Amino acid sequence: MDLYTWLKAFHIIAVIAWMAGMLYLPRLYIYHCSAKPHSEMSETFKVMERRLLRAIINPAMVAAWVLGLSMAYLGDLWGEGWFHGKLLLLLIMQLTHAGYARWRRHFAADDNRHSAKFYRIMNEVPTVLMIGIVILVIVKPF
Repeated sequence: MDLYTWLKAFHIIAVIAWMAGMLYLPRLYIYHCSAKPHSEMSETFKVMERRLLRAIINPAMVAAWVLGLSMAYLGDLWGEGWFHGKLLLLLIMQLTHAGYARWRRHFAADDNRHSAKFYRIMNEVPTVLMIGIVILVIVKPF
């Protein structure tokens, strides 16, 4: 097997881990909204959110980017239209990730600024982006 195949396998593993965390973290925020600040439940959510972000989501995101860019280099994908579309959606995913991290800091400081409904909507963003990314990578429409 060649290097590209190994990179692809580990890239898919990293993306699955990243997306699992990105789909679960806002769900924790939805539940955290109903917990009273400084309560035992709120403190438990803070620990869960911090660990999920720092131990799973962030490392998986870094691995996905490093492996993906390595594949792009080896496969010389920089001139492909579908790849440009994928990069655009990935940048939006990265902004979503940054928003999740920011909101975690707000919850950690007992300074949540959004409703459960807001987090329900934001919970759907990674799914929509993931669908677009998978279609671009598999179908390569342009």
